[in-house]
Amino acid sequence: MKVLAAMSGGVDSAVAAARAVEAGHDVVGVHLALSRMPGTLRTGSRGCCTIEDSSDAQRAANIIGIPYYVWDFSERFKLDVVDDFIAEYEAGRTPNPCMRCNERIKFAALLEKALDLGFDAVATGHYATILTDADGNRELHRASAWAKDQSYVLGVLTAEQLAHSMFPLGATPSKALVRAEAAERGFSVANKPDSHDICFIPDGDTRGWLADRVGTQPGGEIVERDGTVVGTHDGARGFTVGQRRGLHLGSLAEDGRRRFVLEVKPATNTVVVGPKEALAIGEIAGSRYTWAGLAPEHPEIAFECEVQIRAHADPVPATAEVRVASDGARELVIRPHEPLVGVSPGQTAVVYIGTRVLGQTTIDRTVSAVPVGAA
Repeated sequence: MKVLAAMSGGVDSAVAAARAVEAGHDVVGVHLALSRMPGTLRTGSRGCCTIEDSSDAQRAANIIGIPYYVWDFSERFKLDVVDDFIAEYEAGRTPNPCMRCNERIKFAALLEKALDLGFDAVATGHYATILTDADGNRELHRASAWAKDQSYVLGVLTAEQLAHSMFPLGATPSKALVRAEAAERGFSVANKPDSHDICFIPDGDTRGWLADRVGTQPGGEIVERDGTVVGTHDGARGFTVGQRRGLHLGSLAEDGRRRFVLEVKPATNTVVVGPKEALAIGEIAGSRYTWAGLAPEHPEIAFECEVQIRAHADPVPATAEVRVASDGARELVIRPHEPLVGVSPGQTAVVYIGTRVLGQTTIDRTVSAVPVGAA
């Protein structure tokens, strides 16, 4: 097959590209320039897609002996990932830019261009596995090394995208083995730190980054779930569900328990708080759902599954079904067997059956497991 290897400049994508070559594929390496400031430098494990990363990818491609190109996707990245990130925060939601990047850049924009140029598949360094069922349908599964498994961030892939995806590292038992292989191949990135945090906010100051781009908000009220005003704030946008520090309520509530952020309401510039128990969520739902491969035969009938709401969270047993909401939209409704804690609209819920990724939804609404007045 003719394979386009997405090379980020890290150790995983370099080894994945090398393995694709050894598997007999005709491979071309490509680095995506996503930053609108191409001279950006990397700081340890912070940041990615910098000029240094591009150079690292170039050196690895030279050693492998494959053609190498840099494609400028910075405008698409700004529109589909960065601007979306800002809009979600302005709406009081908690966005996941890595999910949006995989969905709209690596497996939409990149894959579309690759197919237009005659490539059969895109290979990446993600730790996940693609299996084929008895009828030839491709399925996305967890990697063999669950500690490194990245199937969660790939939950946005559709059946069509899975048909043109390759993950050469999926069966590798550990990251240490990948680093050792990179060293044996002579890759300079063998011991390069993994990237952490949000790549376009390399200093990690999300609140300051947002303030520079959307300005500050006027002050507003902090209220209990029943509407009782218990304090004020300098702008609702800076708060996240589950936050305790920074509320400055002055004292404990009448029941003697600390208060946590339960909800952010940008339309009224209000922050809703309550006791820790009220963070327990008994139901989540979202209308922006997709299936990673073959959809359930009868998704409107509740089925047993597991749900994962963060990249490194443990999966939780649940039931799921597709229902018609009050506004007429179809939504994927998930009810965990035990309440989830600290879930916010905007996060991604990925549904599993065993090791298989069945699908995902961006969470639009949550339902507390603790009614108002009960906590």
